[in-house]
Amino acid sequence: MESISRSIINYFRKIKYLMLALIFTLIVVLNHRIILAATPNLEIARSLTQQGYSQLYNGDAELALKTWQSAYQAYEQLNNKPGMTGNLINQSLALQALGSYISACQVLTQALLIEEKICPGSLQRQTNLSQTLSFLTTFPESPTQIVLVGLYNLANVLRVLGEPEISKEILQQCLNLARQSQNVEMQNNVLLNLANTEVILYNQAKNKYQLTDDFTAQRKAFTLAKSKFDNAQKLYQKLINSPSNISLKAKFNLLKLLLDNTSTQLYQNIFLSDFIYNLVSDIIINLKQFELLPKIESIYSQLNFSKNLIKIVNNQDFKVKGLTNTHLVSLALSLSQEALANAKKLNNSRAIAYANGILGYIYTASQQLLKAEHFFYEGMLYAQAVQAWDIAYQWQWELATLYRLSGKIEQANQFYITAIKNLDKVRSDILLFNSDIQFGFQEKVEPLYREYIALLLNKDGSNKAYEKRATEIQEQLNFAEIENFLRCGRFSENALEARNNKSKDLPYIIYLIKLVNRVEVLVKTTKNIYRHTVDINIVDEPLTNLFNIIQKPEFLETQGYNFLPYSQAVYQLLIQPIRQYLPSSGTIGFVLDSYFQNLPINFMHDGEKYLSEPYIISVGSSAKQLRESLFKPTPILVSGVSKVGPSFNNAIVPKDLRPLPQVKLEIENIKRNNPSALTLIDTEFTRDRFKQDVESNSFSAIHLSTHAQFSSDLEQTFVLAWDKPLGVQDLKFSFQNKTNLDLLVLSACQTAKGDRRSFLGIAGVAAQAGARGVLASLWLVDAESTAQLMSKFYDGLNQGFTKAEALHFAQLSLLKSDKYSHPYYWSAFVLVGG
Repeated sequence: MESISRSIINYFRKIKYLMLALIFTLIVVLNHRIILAATPNLEIARSLTQQGYSQLYNGDAELALKTWQSAYQAYEQLNNKPGMTGNLINQSLALQALGSYISACQVLTQALLIEEKICPGSLQRQTNLSQTLSFLTTFPESPTQIVLVGLYNLANVLRVLGEPEISKEILQQCLNLARQSQNVEMQNNVLLNLANTEVILYNQAKNKYQLTDDFTAQRKAFTLAKSKFDNAQKLYQKLINSPSNISLKAKFNLLKLLLDNTSTQLYQNIFLSDFIYNLVSDIIINLKQFELLPKIESIYSQLNFSKNLIKIVNNQDFKVKGLTNTHLVSLALSLSQEALANAKKLNNSRAIAYANGILGYIYTASQQLLKAEHFFYEGMLYAQAVQAWDIAYQWQWELATLYRLSGKIEQANQFYITAIKNLDKVRSDILLFNSDIQFGFQEKVEPLYREYIALLLNKDGSNKAYEKRATEIQEQLNFAEIENFLRCGRFSENALEARNNKSKDLPYIIYLIKLVNRVEVLVKTTKNIYRHTVDINIVDEPLTNLFNIIQKPEFLETQGYNFLPYSQAVYQLLIQPIRQYLPSSGTIGFVLDSYFQNLPINFMHDGEKYLSEPYIISVGSSAKQLRESLFKPTPILVSGVSKVGPSFNNAIVPKDLRPLPQVKLEIENIKRNNPSALTLIDTEFTRDRFKQDVESNSFSAIHLSTHAQFSSDLEQTFVLAWDKPLGVQDLKFSFQNKTNLDLLVLSACQTAKGDRRSFLGIAGVAAQAGARGVLASLWLVDAESTAQLMSKFYDGLNQGFTKAEALHFAQLSLLKSDKYSHPYYWSAFVLVGG
């Protein structure tokens, strides 16, 4: 067992043993089955193990995996438990090299005899961190080195699979064990991967900071990101002077961390130029250190270093002393050409694909665009051949950009299409997990969609087919934003289509799309599509002023002459130019870019009346989501919290929430119209009871009359039950497999104050609940008027109205009344879906 553990830890350095094994087992490895059919032999098992190391070192992970599987069988025939465990861990190394991280995780849990389901896909997200890590207590205080190596690899796999918190805890345990055994090499490896994990946690926090407008969440994310960045930087710097190839890896990773964050406002005061100069100079002086790495790792290190050199060339904010751009480009080119040649020697198609793309990147920086096009195209072909979609989409995006800038619009169009298609594959397939994509939505995902939409909606011309496709891409972007918000992987529209198979399309749908310097308004009818363009600078001021007014607590006291000018200005800019394409009255749907999603559309005013007076309005993420259908609200679950309960003391709940005594009246009104409704009020409405009732019944509608908050921060989005808040993940597990839910009503909810993207919370709840339609409010409305509006809404449903018609009927009843005509009372309510 001791020899196996030493081999696993030091396999990259044991070249003399690898070569010995290569000679000793040349005939053996050509026919594993014949050998394993013969009498078990410990020497054969050992030589197969060493042969696997040699194959992995030389970049043949697939063959290494097969060899270690044969070695495992040999040890199994000998009933040699340490040998079996060691070769399962070896198999995980090969699986990681092949990108099969789920399989690697499963093999490691088998090797370590972990019964808990900790690999993604089996891990229950509602389980807390301490419960997930309970398996660590089953190991002895001084486990064998082979177990230590297994835990170390498990931590690294879980980090790649999007579980950095779990990874960090396991690595910390590994570090303690390595210190106890005075294993310095393992300590350095663990410290390096702790730094890598801190980088993932930093990117996670930075992503949240960039995407949320919620002030509290933003401040929290900023503080966390700063802490994680500092932790990673300190760990890398600590390892820079360590022996072996750990030092080289630490330099590479620190350089990437610094270059990736030169433009972020989080770290403007760091002296990046000096840091980068020292790192780059040190690496250049010691280029021979690349030879210390395994061949395939050396290839990727050369390519990534070359890419970082070009980042320096492209960044005009700083220069590296003593190194001209010409020198940097020349060095990058030389290293990448060498890496490509080595990748071809190994016949590693994925590495060849990546190397070609990096060469394209270098030639783009030096304005040799024909060569750039050639290498991007070659890289794309190699990536497609081995289904390396995470590489393919990048080079397709680069080709699309090249063609767009050179005016070759149709070629650019085709490459944008395939780039988005392959990006969707990466985001939907956990086997192709990429933390840069998961935690870099604003940099790695959103710009691709927006660039393509801008291309399709070219300012210099009109193309109906392109305009229609732009609406489809906007819908895809809307769903991608929801998926990123929920952190749930791809959200399939097929399920949505299946739920709406008896519904009909809306005849008029308006798309509001914000691009870099303009807003595009598109009207899609059953037969045609129309377009209007307006400068973003003209729209932004009245829209921001309107948003600020409706977010203020004193909105109810605000007179019409203070808010109507802004409402009318937005209407004149966005709606008036397209009125000619709309009917004088009827049903219209809106698909909104995130920039517009918190705008109460029905509040826009033409100078005589609000938009909600002639039109029946609903909003959605796509045309499919807006399909309307008739609805009979039976059976129905009605739940509410009317007084202060234990959940009011939860840390995420705003401290200014007040009891809602009118909830009982609201529920009584609904019960009167729907006598068969099941009700849960106050102490009955606990999280467990609610989940139990939802799972054991087939409700067509669920009405929640309780405080709820929507935010662009997932952790700040909740619905208040009596005992504790229901988070979005709670709703997911409660509503999963419920295909008959037609309507979810949240009658006492509000969006987070000052959060322009808080509609994501509503859209996220809608997606996780799986309801065809969600009725919610953008701000907390007076309880009495809400009770009246909800009563009218259910009256309309019982009369055979669609959900949108019922809401329109209810809102008009308040608008026409003397007491509740102010838009504060009725315009907050929005129907998401059909």
